[in-house]
Amino acid sequence: MFSRSRCLTRSVGRSIAALRQSNNVLARRAASGISTPQCITVRNNLKFETRPSIFQIRYFKTTASHKNEVLTINTPAFAESVTEGDVRWEKAVGDTVSEDEVVCEIETDKTSVQVPSPAAGVIEELLVPDGGKVEGGTPLFKLRKGAGAPKAAAAPAPAAEAPVAAAPPPPPPTAATVGSIPTTMPPVPPVPAQPATSKPVSAIKPTAAPAAPAAGAGAKGVRSEHRVKMNRMRLRIAQRLKEAQNTCAMLTTFNEVDMSNITEMRKVYKDAFLKKHGIKLGFMSAFVKAAAYALVDQPSVNAVIDDTTKEIVYRDYVDISVAVATPKGLVVPVIRGVEGMNFTDIERTINELGEKARKNELAVEDMDGGTFTISNGGVFGSLFGTPIINPPQSAILGMHGIFDRPVAVGGKVEVRPMMYVALTYDHRLIDGREAVTFLRKIKSVVEDPRVLLLDM
Repeated sequence: MFSRSRCLTRSVGRSIAALRQSNNVLARRAASGISTPQCITVRNNLKFETRPSIFQIRYFKTTASHKNEVLTINTPAFAESVTEGDVRWEKAVGDTVSEDEVVCEIETDKTSVQVPSPAAGVIEELLVPDGGKVEGGTPLFKLRKGAGAPKAAAAPAPAAEAPVAAAPPPPPPTAATVGSIPTTMPPVPPVPAQPATSKPVSAIKPTAAPAAPAAGAGAKGVRSEHRVKMNRMRLRIAQRLKEAQNTCAMLTTFNEVDMSNITEMRKVYKDAFLKKHGIKLGFMSAFVKAAAYALVDQPSVNAVIDDTTKEIVYRDYVDISVAVATPKGLVVPVIRGVEGMNFTDIERTINELGEKARKNELAVEDMDGGTFTISNGGVFGSLFGTPIINPPQSAILGMHGIFDRPVAVGGKVEVRPMMYVALTYDHRLIDGREAVTFLRKIKSVVEDPRVLLLDM
């Protein structure tokens, strides 16, 4: 017993002496600038770094503060022509988000800007109400990131879903009137009441007031209505169209185009075109190229009046805006330098811009400028129409549907695929002769693309 205690005492003494020696060696190494080795052994939260006859004890540094770090995300910078936007939340407080998942959209006058989450975590606080106005750099929301995010999300979830879970008992008495609908039901009724194209409403937005009339809409004998706030894009469209009516002396001239040749050309080459270029051959490229050809021939249609200086600005380039319908409204991305493009270049650009529009990824730079606009209502089945000028431009071409109609060809009546086209122009700048000549030039190029080759 005595010998065992003496051995233990000696062993502890040797260990302490070794530690002191190692500390002295490390101190000398630090003084001379020699780096120390990394740890290789971990026991009971202690790190032992070893070399021959050298031991060192170091403690772990905790990283708990980094795991639950709270980030404040700000509004991204807008383009120069945009100063503010409205926030539409797609996530609520307590929602778990992954990295790059969209938390909200900011609707500006020209487009929508998506704000993704910079990291995985839980939405801790929304700093702007749904529909609130923000400028570039405005704090939007707080995000608790890191490994603790899933645990944090688990707590708010039952609280948020508790009212929904309590909702099923009331529905059995279906004869209940609108006024007797329980307040726990609002999260469900707004779904049919909202238009199919509207964005999801934030879970934290109170919907009790509009939900009651919306729920009664399905009952027999009950007529109801609901209100939806106009988004900024729709407000801007309305403002610009009314501005065009008040400013321009708008006049529309019409013509019809025989689509037989262009339809046959498309039928013959569409498969080979798709195989070589990876995009489909449509009719828009023919009209865009024809418009560019006619704009060079009639420069006044490509010009604009500067009301501030009372001067006419003639452009020696052709940038054509192509109207694209989106769930939030009409956008007009611009195809630039069309006068130097061929059919393939135009189709590729239209395809890229259309894809960006469908994904809501159009930037303001994609829609700025434009010297002339083409609007194709024919894709929706339009037979006839008078488009409104897209200010500050001076003219717009309206395309319509292709329908088989009997027409006189060489003294005989034949059934041909025909399209009505309309040119609305600012009569302050463009005379009728120029407008009609412009539209006939488009008609001749579309009906016979060889006109482009011969420069007729």
